[in-house]
Amino acid sequence: MLSFWEKDHFLNYDHIIIGGGIVGLSTAVSLMEKAPNKRVLVLERGVFPTGASTKNAGFACFGSLTEIMVDLQKMSPEEVVNLVSTRWNGLQLLRKRLGDTAIDYRSYGGYELLSKNQLNALDKLDEVNDLLKPLFDQEVYRQTNEKIEDFGFNQAHVSAVIFNPLEAQIHTGKMMKRLQQLATSLGVEVISGIEVEAFEEQANGVTVKAGGLSFRAENIALCTNAFTKNLLPETALAPGRGTVLVTKPVAGLKFKGTFHYEEGYYYFRNYENRIIFGGGRNLAEAEEETTAFEINEKILNKLKHDLNEVICPNQSVEIEHVWSGIMAFGPNKQPMLKQHTDRVFMGVRLGGMGVAIGSQLGFDLADRMLQF
Repeated sequence: MLSFWEKDHFLNYDHIIIGGGIVGLSTAVSLMEKAPNKRVLVLERGVFPTGASTKNAGFACFGSLTEIMVDLQKMSPEEVVNLVSTRWNGLQLLRKRLGDTAIDYRSYGGYELLSKNQLNALDKLDEVNDLLKPLFDQEVYRQTNEKIEDFGFNQAHVSAVIFNPLEAQIHTGKMMKRLQQLATSLGVEVISGIEVEAFEEQANGVTVKAGGLSFRAENIALCTNAFTKNLLPETALAPGRGTVLVTKPVAGLKFKGTFHYEEGYYYFRNYENRIIFGGGRNLAEAEEETTAFEINEKILNKLKHDLNEVICPNQSVEIEHVWSGIMAFGPNKQPMLKQHTDRVFMGVRLGGMGVAIGSQLGFDLADRMLQF
């Protein structure tokens, strides 16, 4: 039974955000920065954000050479540049908003490992650099094969290395904690552990049913990424599960930075003297098109193999912990930012680039909600 006070002040808002991950909190923060007198509520189904926001590997990246080459097969050069620009601008907004120290931003650079049968990618290096030069005013990718031996990689598997000086890494937990703190300091109200069952749009607002309660707002935003189909089954996206592991401390770890191979399907980095390593979704794409937080043993075994045979050959490396996160993908890597109906907005389908895209997507989504 609700009291008068609860009905009067705990259920009615100007804007309700469904989903308390990177995009949801970034949208809420942007709303308060643009309109500080508004009442904004974030509803999150989990104790922690449920998808990938607290489960990603902490890459501050915008695309490796081969990833961009694949994008150019599906999108125009202008669309690819715009996508990279969105990711880069999102990263700069994240850093400006939260501060490099708070998110443990480490600018060690990024690397892509090429196998012998991928060396044709080097033929496109100048072309991609020329495409991105107006955006960065410098060459983004350059060959640095001496790093193969310096980093201790297996030279039977790694034939070339591409360096990107603009790539970095963050501490995902610290980033999300600071984003939560910023949101609440601006007056955003956040309720965790409450699942939205449905919403209903009326002429004068939207009713959101969650946890046995009916919340009301002028408009709402779905920032639920891979879980959006639970509320809007027709949404054009597919979930994609990612497997990630972290090792115990590795004595004499030879590398620092973020690393990619096989068109970005595999990625690893140092965290202090540990290795965080994830990917392999391409081994079982149909199986990994799921929102179940489980571990695919086939993929985990591949990660273990590459860890011991490619990344740290002839060295004893022990795995400490394994987990999974759920991303969302579409026909290309463009995020979905749209006004679904008069009072319902969406910012979803981040294509595994939530750290890079999330802040900018939330900023743009807030703009649209305020223009209503």
